[in-house]
Amino acid sequence: MIHLATLLDDEKCFEAVRALRWPDSVICPHCAAQSISKQGHDPTQRARQKYRCQICGRHFNDLTGTVFAGRHQPLQVWIGCLYLMGLNVSNRQIAQELDLNEDDVQRMTGQLRNGVVLTQPIPVLSGEVEADEVYVVTGHKGHPEAVKKRPHGPSAPAEGRPGARHAGEREAADPWSPSA
Repeated sequence: MIHLATLLDDEKCFEAVRALRWPDSVICPHCAAQSISKQGHDPTQRARQKYRCQICGRHFNDLTGTVFAGRHQPLQVWIGCLYLMGLNVSNRQIAQELDLNEDDVQRMTGQLRNGVVLTQPIPVLSGEVEADEVYVVTGHKGHPEAVKKRPHGPSAPAEGRPGARHAGEREAADPWSPSA
């Protein structure tokens, strides 16, 4: 069996991260400045480029501020895991393919899913929004006069009917009672 991790190399993985992260030019993850100088390569991973921001003076690398930052597995393993997740492969199969422990793969896939969720923008609704099957407890649709503040204290049944809380409301049958 050919393992997916052997088909990827670190240089290609880091090139892909750089191309996706900074399609135009490298930007400082701390202050968003574009005035950046290269500072050589990381001694533990030769393909990882180091940078220094000319504005804020902070150092960073290709993975700073990403879900891959500070992880012990090589980037090619993370990219392989992400690829296999996209194919909807089980954690057990990912562990076999990448020659990893199933518990490690469980943590990796959880971190990757969490990272994907965190990068999604918060949806902003505008204009007219429609929703079906909504239970609104603050009022009666189209009848604001039906919702009035009641005096504090024990609530009395409305219109003398037992169990009715609002005018015009019927008592709902309890589906769990033996008589229902």
